Amino acid sequence: MRFWDRQNAARAETRRLLLAFALAVLLLVAGVHGALTLAWLLMAALLPWHLPYPAGFLTANVGVSLLLVLGGWWVETSNLRAGGVKLARRVGAREARPGVSHAEQRLCNVVDELCIAAHMPRPQIMVLPRADAINAFAAGWDAEDAVLAVTQGALQYLTREELQGMVAHELSHLHEGDTRLKMRLAGMVYGLELVYHFGDTVRERPGLAWWFGSAIMLAGSAGWLAGRLLKAAVSRQREYLADARAVQWTRSRDGLGGVLRKVMTQRSEAARLRLPAAAHGGLAHPAVQHMLLVEAPDEDRFSRLLDSHPSLQERVRHIYGRGMPPLPVQPLQDAPEPAHRGAPAPGAVPLAARFDPYA
Repeated sequence: MRFWDRQNAARAETRRLLLAFALAVLLLVAGVHGALTLAWLLMAALLPWHLPYPAGFLTANVGVSLLLVLGGWWVETSNLRAGGVKLARRVGAREARPGVSHAEQRLCNVVDELCIAAHMPRPQIMVLPRADAINAFAAGWDAEDAVLAVTQGALQYLTREELQGMVAHELSHLHEGDTRLKMRLAGMVYGLELVYHFGDTVRERPGLAWWFGSAIMLAGSAGWLAGRLLKAAVSRQREYLADARAVQWTRSRDGLGGVLRKVMTQRSEAARLRLPAAAHGGLAHPAVQHMLLVEAPDEDRFSRLLDSHPSLQERVRHIYGRGMPPLPVQPLQDAPEPAHRGAPAPGAVPLAARFDPYA
């Protein structure tokens, strides 16, 4: 995998999508004014008396639209600033216990090694003990509040190399500020949604308000849908970026690639046996869906446009340069690791000695 090229391509595409998002907001404001102007002209043409064009119509329309979008963005981002650790606990995660579990000691060692190699602060390490599915997520607005949580399934079924790939992917999200970016985009989408709901409220009033409400709803729905599509597209690019950085940091395609191929097996088994969502523990919570290493699949073609993650097959092709078959998922029995911070497993090469992250 040419990880530098993949990272540069993902960053460039992210910039284009963010520019398109800003353009969508401006088009929404212009669309609201245009729709209200059209509604006004239609009413003026239908009424038997002369209806003068109101003074300050443009200023009022633009001002109210921006107030709804930016106000909704501020409210939603304020609500989402609950904190990474608090969010992890809300979905059922607890602090890792390296002194009690060999698997959790291995996880803490891997996180420490990667943080040292990447020259970044160590996040709070947490475990989702009731989730058998292989998954993980990272959250937090800043280094002081950063958290990395993995499922019990990841600890049970992943080799040390695969765990390194998973952890490197999640640390990349923290390193690149993806959590902040996604939260801000979610807040902006909420602001666009407020425009639609404002039009719906206006439409319920009697008289001429129906025309204005319908016009606002029409423009608001188009802006809201565009915002959701662009937010999902940005999120998919950040997943490609995190995948490429995980390969860079670990110098291994089989690390993260093995994780994704084992998730393929779990997904096919779950579909065959029709397993309930309980196997995912708190990961079914909508607050963490867009933060996960892999999100729940959706077979609906239109819904896939709103997916925050590329498909597993696409990600594997990006990593290996070709399609790869799923891997068997079996519980592992690894040797215990030293309990001191940053120590590799017996015979393992420390990540800090394996590469220079700035090379």
